[in-house]
This record gives sequence, C-alpha cells and structure tokens, in this order.
Amino acid sequence: SFSLVREESNPKTLGDVNIVTEELKNLYYKRLLPIEKYYSFHQFHSPSYEDADFDNKPMVLVMGQYSTGKTTFIRYLIEQDFPGSRVGPEPTTDCFTALMYGPVEGIIPGNALTVDPKKPFRNLDPFGNAFLNRFQCVQMPNQVLESISIIDTPGILTAAKRKLSRGYDFPAVLRWFAERVDRIILLFDAHKLEFSDELTRAFGALCGYEDKLRVVLNKADRVDSQQLMRVYGALMWSLGKVFKTPEILRVYIGSLWSEPRQMCDHYQLIELEEEDLLTDIRNLPRNAAIRKLNDLVKRARLAHAHIISYLKQEMPTIFCKESKKHNLIYQLPVIFTKIQQQRQVPAGDFPDCTKMQERLLGQDFSKFKTLKPSLMASLDKLLSTDIANLVPLLQLQEMEKKSLPGVLDGEFLGTFRREYYKRDPFKELTKEEESNETDFDEWSVEKYKPKYDEIFFNLSPNDGKLSGTKVREWMMSTLLPNSVLAHIWRLSDVDGDGMLDNEEFALAVHLIEGKLDGYWLPRELPSHLIPPSKRLKNAEIMLN
Repeated sequence: SFSLVREESNPKTLGDVNIVTEELKNLYYKRLLPIEKYYSFHQFHSPSYEDADFDNKPMVLVMGQYSTGKTTFIRYLIEQDFPGSRVGPEPTTDCFTALMYGPVEGIIPGNALTVDPKKPFRNLDPFGNAFLNRFQCVQMPNQVLESISIIDTPGILTAAKRKLSRGYDFPAVLRWFAERVDRIILLFDAHKLEFSDELTRAFGALCGYEDKLRVVLNKADRVDSQQLMRVYGALMWSLGKVFKTPEILRVYIGSLWSEPRQMCDHYQLIELEEEDLLTDIRNLPRNAAIRKLNDLVKRARLAHAHIISYLKQEMPTIFCKESKKHNLIYQLPVIFTKIQQQRQVPAGDFPDCTKMQERLLGQDFSKFKTLKPSLMASLDKLLSTDIANLVPLLQLQEMEKKSLPGVLDGEFLGTFRREYYKRDPFKELTKEEESNETDFDEWSVEKYKPKYDEIFFNLSPNDGKLSGTKVREWMMSTLLPNSVLAHIWRLSDVDGDGMLDNEEFALAVHLIEGKLDGYWLPRELPSHLIPPSKRLKNAEIMLN
C-alpha cells in the first residue's frame, strides 16, 4: 500500500495501469464520443464520460435496507470512524456519502462536488437539490481509501415506511452509481429478511450490472444453522424472482464487523466467506482498468445509432409527423426485432424497450440522424482492432499485485489459513518503513504485564517463546475475526521471527483487550507500544 501511494502521487511511474487508462480515454474521445453526440446518446442513456471517470480510483457501492450493517461494514473495512457516520437499529444514514482519500479530513457538500472536475460526480446535477442536499463527500487520510473509494447509501425503506417520499428518484440515483462503480455490495440482515417495494425498485435499477453485484447475508452468527439454512434459501428464491436470470447470484454469509463473533456451528463457514469477499474487494485496484474497458465496450455495443437511424428513415417529410411518431414508439418492440434481423445485432445489445419508449415521447424525430458510414466504420475499428490492442497491456497489469492495509491485507490474513500453520504457523512478515524517530518513553503495557505473563506461562513457552500455533489457538478463543487477529499478530511480532516472547505476547493481549473494548487498532506500532527490548533493534534498523 505504501508503494501505491508513492506511485499515485506521480502518475508517470504507475506504469501499465495509467497507460491503459490513457489509451481508454483517447479511444473514447476519438472514436466513441463523436458517435454519442451525433446520435444524441446522452439524452436517452447516460451522460458522457469525463476525465475523472477514467482517472478515478475503483469505487465500491454499499447498499441494503436500514440496520443491515452498511456503515458498520465500511468502518470495518477502513478501520476507523468517519465524519457523519451513525450506527443504530433505526434508519441512521439518510444521505449518500462518498468516502475518498484526502490529506486532510473534511466534508464536501453535494452541490460543490458537482462542479469539481477532479471528482467523478459532475453529472449528478440533473437529480436536483433534493438529492444534492442529501449527498456529500468525506475526505480522509486513510490508507484503504488511497486505493479504493466507498459509497455509503441511505437504508432502503421497508414496507412499513413505503409511503415516505425521498424527494428525488432513488432508483435512478442507484443506477447512476451502479454504472460507474466497480463493485456493488448488497447487505441483508439474517434476522429480518424482507423484500419491500423500494427494494424491488432498487433491484430494477441494478439490472444489467449483475456482474458487479455481491450479495451478503450479514449478522449470520446471530442465528443457528437451521435458521440460517432457511433464511439463505428464502433469499436465493427471492433473488431469483427479482433478477429473472438462469445464473444464481453468489451470496456470501458473514458477520462483517470487527467485534467478537458469537460462537456457532457455522463459525468456520463465516470465516471462509469473509476471506472470499475481502479477496474480491482487494482485487479491485488491479482489475479497475478491465472494468473501465468492459463499461466502454458496453456503451459502444449499444444499438442506439441503429434505432435512431431507423426512426429517422420511417418519418414522413411533411404530413402526419406526430401520429407517425406515436405509431413508431408503439411499434418499437417490432422495430427492435427488424433491426436485429437486418443489421445482425444481438438482442442483448438493445436498451430496455419500455424506458426507450418513455424517452422517445419528448423527442423531435425530425432532428434524428441517419447512419453515417464514417462514424460506423470508426465504431467497428474501435471494437475489432483498438480494444484488442489493449489486451496485452491488461495482461501486464494483471501481473502487478498490490497490497491493501488492514483487514484487506491478504498476506497477513493468509497466515491464518490452515495450510500455513502445518509448517510455518505465522508467515514471516515484511517490515514496512518505520518512523524516522524513536521514542524511548515508558512502555504503556508495563503496568498490565504481570497479568499477561500469567497467561503467557500457562501456555508453556519453549526457550522463553511461544510458537505461532499456540498463540493462534489462544487468540482465536477471543472470537475476534481472523482478519483482525492477523493484524494484531503483525503488530505484536516485532522482530518477525514467527514466535512471541513474553513482551510481544503482552503486547498482543493488550491490543486484543483494546479491540474488545471498542478501540481501533493502530496501523503501525507507535513508539510507546514497542517493547523495551525491541526498541534498540528498531533504532539500529532505522539507522541502517
């Protein structure tokens, strides 16, 4: 994560990622944008892309009904609170909040965001003040946010609250974000599975973006295995009815927060599912260029130009224009079929027919344009040649693996996998750059050490040290998530030898107790927590 920060501050050193992004940007402005303008694409579908849409970090949209754990999940990912976040059983998040990296903590209101060319939110203007007053960007100096941005959303209303009006088109806003984000995390509560009208409309907004969707059945440790099986089955059945696709959506079972989990029969399943989900999020920065390429191809393949050209050709020159227009709109499903047959366009490349009919009602068909051969040739070249030339660069980018900090750090989470502790229970960890200053203040853990030493010696150390296997077994008895325990291990194993002496173990217990008391773990070990016997070594390492 530290190398990624340095690279982003100097785009020229980022290598293949920026090369692919720049090429995508050039192809869009050179080949696709002229076609979109010529055939009024933006009046029917989505606004044109801007530089910020290409340059922006990968975005994760977190959504779900109220009290499903959306804000808690975000706090779990970034390992800290953020301004304006509130957690409770009632609807506490009443606005869209974009969490993005910034050197200084601050909040940018929605209206200001829509005029900032460096933020990818300029095209949210049409949703009006009712929405913009409920939209904000929180900037924070957080390491996770250096690699991804996260969008927190208002809780989707249940059936009991369906009469309440938000004042703006909530599903349309969700669809706007769904088109631009890299991943959509949809949370459900294992305690109260309910499909309200607004949730069904929200699902409609996500149609076409199922590839980005990850469904999570949260708080699964609060139900027993029989209840979980029934809730899981009901959720899968309901999702199948809503999305109407033969493919089954992946549903993750989890308890996504950094508090101790309740012991249950499916405890290990929750751990494995959590690791799969975190791995998926962890890979987003690597796959960002692929997602942008995929979205660009989707736009290019949309049969919009063929539809507009056909409608223009069918319009009379002088008389009965209005009646012909309404007749063409009514016959649009038939027109779609004709275009498929005449132009050999796949059915999946056509827009939603009902929405297209609604948008055509307010259009002047006489201003439509027929197919322009030069533009269509440029589009064919984009799809057949230009995109293919980017594939080698994408493959090079795939080889670059970048690590994310905290619970998203795959290296440290990996040390808790079963295959690791057969031979080397806790993988030796690479040290990050330490602070340039060493503080020889009193060790904060010292006053609690006698209590911790009792636990240490009860675990029967060998040669004054506990093996990784013994420490792992004891740590897991706290029921904290493996991802959190892995981070505690990284901080505690100060000398990186895969074992803990009595000072390192005391530090580990101190961090666990702090976590259980609700404190956030430090990213790196502050000087007052470094064991006294390790401070001299740290100082020597820094001098070298």
